[in-house]
Amino acid sequence: QVHLVESGGGLVQAGGSLRLSCTVTGRTRSSSAMGWFRQAPGKEREFVAAITGSAGSTYYADSVKGRFTISRDNAKNTVYLQMNSLKPEDTAVYSCAVQMIVALWSITTPNRYDYWGQGTQVTVSS
Repeated sequence: QVHLVESGGGLVQAGGSLRLSCTVTGRTRSSSAMGWFRQAPGKEREFVAAITGSAGSTYYADSVKGRFTISRDNAKNTVYLQMNSLKPEDTAVYSCAVQMIVALWSITTPNRYDYWGQGTQVTVSS
């Protein structure tokens, strides 16, 4: 069984920063891909960022490129999402997920991930 627990969400003013963490326990592989997704009220879940395990390659949604940075510490089984220059439209529940067998063609697709955390709320005030 694999469990993911996110932390670090909260309320921040526009232009501020937050750092999300996602700690994974259970039978995972260091080669797995980790992704961050978000879902705002009334909207579909959308891809934010992902990082592969082997090469540490990173992928970002255009809306966050240059502002968000994804990283991982395999020794701690933790993936991070550093969010800078936050905007009100970044407000959402942010969830991390694991793709056990990496398929780069689907790394931005939520239903191609195998395990999910419960999510953490990020609210950006204007």
